[in-house]
Amino acid sequence: MKRLIFLSMCFCIAGFAMQAQHAKPNLSFEKVIHNFGEVKEDGGTKTYEFKFKNNGGQPLVVHNVKASCGCTTPQWTRQPIPPGGSGYVRAIFDPRNRPGNFNKTITVSSNAQNATIILRINGKVLPREMTMEDIYPRNMGSIRLETSHLAFTSMTPNKKKEESIKFISTSDKAVKLSFLNVPKHITIKCIPELVQPGKAGIITATYDAKVKNDWGFVTDNIFVIFDDVRNYSNRLTVSASIQEDFASWDEEKLKNAPVTTIEEKNWNFGEIKQGDVVKHEFKVKNTGKSQLIIRKVKASCGCTAIRPNKTVLAPGETTLVAAEFNSKGKAGRQTKTVRIVTNDPKTTTHTLMITGNVTIN
Repeated sequence: MKRLIFLSMCFCIAGFAMQAQHAKPNLSFEKVIHNFGEVKEDGGTKTYEFKFKNNGGQPLVVHNVKASCGCTTPQWTRQPIPPGGSGYVRAIFDPRNRPGNFNKTITVSSNAQNATIILRINGKVLPREMTMEDIYPRNMGSIRLETSHLAFTSMTPNKKKEESIKFISTSDKAVKLSFLNVPKHITIKCIPELVQPGKAGIITATYDAKVKNDWGFVTDNIFVIFDDVRNYSNRLTVSASIQEDFASWDEEKLKNAPVTTIEEKNWNFGEIKQGDVVKHEFKVKNTGKSQLIIRKVKASCGCTAIRPNKTVLAPGETTLVAAEFNSKGKAGRQTKTVRIVTNDPKTTTHTLMITGNVTIN
């Protein structure tokens, strides 16, 4: 008899548990994946509604719906949904500037027993036909260019490198291109020199790092002249990162290389009055096993860094790099940098930060 009573109680408890579980809200979607197929990049936004029901015994509340990227904007039923009621999660996909295949997720969070559900939209965006403005986005005088930046990226000190920029004429007459403020380490030309209306051309430049005789990231500005008329707003930026090539170093050479160690890379001068000048010395030490050469010390605008007297450090030696910040004409929060370029193969360039606040009297 006792055993029978015990079994009856167990069945009752299990029944109550199942009833309680059934009483909870339950989020049930008709489908969790939708394929838009092929959509045009310039065809406007595409929308799909994922429909669901509350198959539980209590009101369902969708707390949040979050898309995996900004190209998908979700909307959803925000009011509580009673048992047996329906709702939706609307996915709005914007194909602009997103050619190619896409596969995005939408995370739905609710008070249901299945609290998190992942929805998915996918398809393929067919690229729109490129306009002249797309191909040549940079407008400059009588031409449009792919870019106004000639980036020579990484170069060794003795290397020569060539880079080009494509452009197209937007003038209704032939235009002659020439260049002003060209430094000795750069040769630059336009092919053809005389560009006919609506025709394309190429600006080609050669960079000679040996003639530049500098280290680290360096820039120059060259001005484009149309029909011999000077206009200093038509500017090309030329950049290069000149550094030693350590790729050929073997393991033994790297093991015995110099190592740049800087105790304090960030200096905060606190709060000063406009017009005050503050100074600081950064300690640079060679903790490696061969000579450390300080190739270059350069400060950003508003700050002056003094090249140390000792630029070749034996293992264990230390030198000081003095930095000076002049707050004249400055106001508010300040962030300046000092870059040190060395022959340390692991970290060729070290960036030191100078920060603080300048108040006006």
